[in-house]
Amino acid sequence: MERLRLAVSHHTALPLPTPHNHLRRRHLQLQPFPNSLSLSLPISPQLSPAPRRHLPPLLASASAAQAASPSPKPTPAPAPAVGGGAKPIPLLASLAVGLAVHFLAPRPPEVTPQAWQLLSIFLSTIAGLVLGPLPVGAWAFLGLTATVATRTLPFTAAFGAFTNEVIWLIVISFFFARGFVKTGLGDRVATCFVKWLGRSTLGLSYGLAISEACIAPAMPSTTARAGGVFLPIVKSLSLSAGSKPNDPSARKLGSYLVQSQLQASGNSSALFLTAAAQNLLCLKLAEEIGVKIANPWISWFKVASLPAIISLLATPYLLYKIFPPEIKDTPDAPAIAAQKLKNMGPVTRNEWVMVATMILAVSLWIFGDTIGVSSVVAAMIGLSILLLLGVLNWEDCLNEKSAWDTLAWFAILVGMAGQLTNLGIVSWMSNCVAKVLQSFSLSWPAAFGVLQASYFFIHYLFASQTAHVGALYSAFLAMHLAAGVPAVLSALALTYNSNLFGALTHYSSGQSAVYYGAGYVDLPDVFKLGFTTAAINAVIWGVVGTFWWKFLGLY
Repeated sequence: MERLRLAVSHHTALPLPTPHNHLRRRHLQLQPFPNSLSLSLPISPQLSPAPRRHLPPLLASASAAQAASPSPKPTPAPAPAVGGGAKPIPLLASLAVGLAVHFLAPRPPEVTPQAWQLLSIFLSTIAGLVLGPLPVGAWAFLGLTATVATRTLPFTAAFGAFTNEVIWLIVISFFFARGFVKTGLGDRVATCFVKWLGRSTLGLSYGLAISEACIAPAMPSTTARAGGVFLPIVKSLSLSAGSKPNDPSARKLGSYLVQSQLQASGNSSALFLTAAAQNLLCLKLAEEIGVKIANPWISWFKVASLPAIISLLATPYLLYKIFPPEIKDTPDAPAIAAQKLKNMGPVTRNEWVMVATMILAVSLWIFGDTIGVSSVVAAMIGLSILLLLGVLNWEDCLNEKSAWDTLAWFAILVGMAGQLTNLGIVSWMSNCVAKVLQSFSLSWPAAFGVLQASYFFIHYLFASQTAHVGALYSAFLAMHLAAGVPAVLSALALTYNSNLFGALTHYSSGQSAVYYGAGYVDLPDVFKLGFTTAAINAVIWGVVGTFWWKFLGLY
């Protein structure tokens, strides 16, 4: 097997691609040893480099693989304009949606003029998230401005969600993810699993999937796990086996590993409450409608555990059969992983601090209700420890632009959705849908299936899991309740679906954009495998969940 040898004088965290941002990059020139290659390593200006240290030559490391690969395919997802103002056609289409509702659609007598006006602004905002006339945060701010300027909402009500605890918990989760990447802890954990299980392609896939499930509860960003930890490892292993992106050799190994990791990540995120940002938001929205889940961390894990673990373990094998790699055995992978661990050296002080802090944070998330510590306070304590001990600095936090962007547009969407609930729009919509379902004489299990499938496949219109949740979760939960579906079952099933639909397309989530951008999977295969795996997950979660949730007493 051909190997690359590099001398790296400066180690830096890998940039995390997102479906809405295209990062500007500068390059660091690596000086070659004899008989080696001279490569340019892309460095994101958003991530501060780790302290300088001299490293020995590396064997096809993750960073080298990131640098050596050809330029990734552009993601043709609905992309907001970076400059030059709004895109005219998406702008007009987005505005037309709200104007049509406000001026052309008849207002039901049970809906107030204020509520109808807010609904029209909200629908224009959601249309803009799908069509992308401006970046997400900018378009959401325009929607917020419209609610205040038209006196639909007072200033305090419009900005009320900026004090929402769950939104700040999501923001802090971005900083935790940066800590995993900056210290190299996530990379070390994943490499250990490759060393233990990587003698075959299937074992390699299981090692990566299980390692993600292990770090998921303490790294609450699926996109960060994909871009900062697992994709660099996948690319390194693929290139060492002669599997190159944007090349027929991609099917040797890289295509399978990329798809397997992407499809398994949805189950890892669904397994733990703190494994993904949208999970926390779903429970907050459910609480606003009156569905409160006692001891949420443990209840979440207990309900999700059996179907999520079975689906997680089934995914690599099933993809191995329907999308098989050309290389079946990878006998050199454990040796490469062992060499990489050797080059990384012993566990550093910052990695130990990161481990201890995450154990503390997860413990407080699990037992916080018992001792009176909320989830956001537990996260604040963890972040404070990382800042005090120098694992992160304030510049790291300021440079985490995705966190601050999420704070802005997420708070706006959640605020609008909350006001729609308060003004009676959500209950009106749910009652209308319930009447339609009743006209077909559907039992609540049948209504449950129809609503869950509708919620899932509507995601083809969204380029963000959190945007989908902010736009539709409350309405669909209210529809479930109006149709007679048990409350806790409705709330949790919708939330689990909010993780599973993240792998439907190349634009359906941040992690999908990351993996597709690697250039190992063609677009037709992305759609085919996304739909096929979604059907497999639906069968597993449906069959296993039916018996497991009955056993737990959810219905």
